[in-house]
Amino acid sequence: MRILFMGTPDFAVPSLEALVNAGHEICGVFTQPDKPKNRGMKLQAPPVKEFALAHDLPVFQPETVKDGSALAIIEQLQPELIAVAAYGRILPVEILDYPAYGCINVHSSLLPKYRGSAPIHWAILNGEVESGVTIMHMAKAMDAGDIIDQAATPIDPNETVETLHDRLAQMGATLLVDVVQRIKDGTATRTPQDESKVTFAPMLSRELSPLDWTRPAKCLHDQVRGLVPWPATTTDIIGAQPVKVFETELTGQTTTAAPGTILDAGKNGIDMACGDGCVLRIKQLQAQGGKRMAAADYLRGHPIEL
Repeated sequence: MRILFMGTPDFAVPSLEALVNAGHEICGVFTQPDKPKNRGMKLQAPPVKEFALAHDLPVFQPETVKDGSALAIIEQLQPELIAVAAYGRILPVEILDYPAYGCINVHSSLLPKYRGSAPIHWAILNGEVESGVTIMHMAKAMDAGDIIDQAATPIDPNETVETLHDRLAQMGATLLVDVVQRIKDGTATRTPQDESKVTFAPMLSRELSPLDWTRPAKCLHDQVRGLVPWPATTTDIIGAQPVKVFETELTGQTTTAAPGTILDAGKNGIDMACGDGCVLRIKQLQAQGGKRMAAADYLRGHPIEL
């Protein structure tokens, strides 16, 4: 099938790679413009662009898809289908309506749960035990189109966004190739989403970072897992400056100490009293200006008096 692919970050690369390996004709790749990154603010290409160029695929990076210029490119490319994975742009109706087989999207949640830009993070933040990917027809409203197929996966109680992200990216790629074949064969089905079960996954911000030790240990553990690697959780309980917390462990221990009390600090990490009387152990952290490291290594240079 002649496909125009739209995607930008690491999550989208496996989907594009799977379509290439399946033998589809990728007539073009839309991705967001290069952006300055790191201290030198040097322009860096999105991961999808890097993959596309390495495989001699034509790349297009329109600043907007709403002024007609993107549609003009699409009309020249004449795709039969547009496949989207984390592109980061809302497509106007004239683009959605152009391909003969429509536009489909790889979304990293089990829709209608977690529509929006950060579904993987919010699934973990909310302590979900299951996540997955959805391939859907795109509609004017964000993530509201008819579902073609889904694949589910359990979330480990200690799993972070990083590992779940990578697994869902591969699952989405596999399911996408299967769905495209069904669309080509005319066997793909459409299931409208149940609007009564819709939840949302809004953009993340640093306002979510501070750890409130009056909350239950499990909620704080989920907060840490769900904000890795950005914006990461923070606490000002340890040391003179706030530190970022990247890994915690539910110890199963209980305490009568006040929330926020440091109960132990040694080779196992830093044990903290939480609001429900349970103990949460900080296993990995990062001080300001420092590197991400094991809490035990941090304590060697920054001993804590209990």
